[in-house]
Amino acid sequence: MGGVLLLSFALVGPSALAQSKPAQPEPTVKVGDIAPDFTLTDQSGKQISLHSFRGKKNVALAFYIFAFTGG
Repeated sequence: MGGVLLLSFALVGPSALAQSKPAQPEPTVKVGDIAPDFTLTDQSGKQISLHSFRGKKNVALAFYIFAFTGG
């Protein structure tokens, strides 16, 4: 038994994709600024705040865009 599979693809250029995304806001933190305080949950479920390290340890912040998102 034979069947026919039809696929349709819409080709969108980069300019069309750029128009559909909202404009990025200007960052309020600049290179060399002290990082604003924030709180995140660690791998054990404990809340950790950046201010708890101030004056005690050096902290390096690394941001991985789309990490762990599958995108």
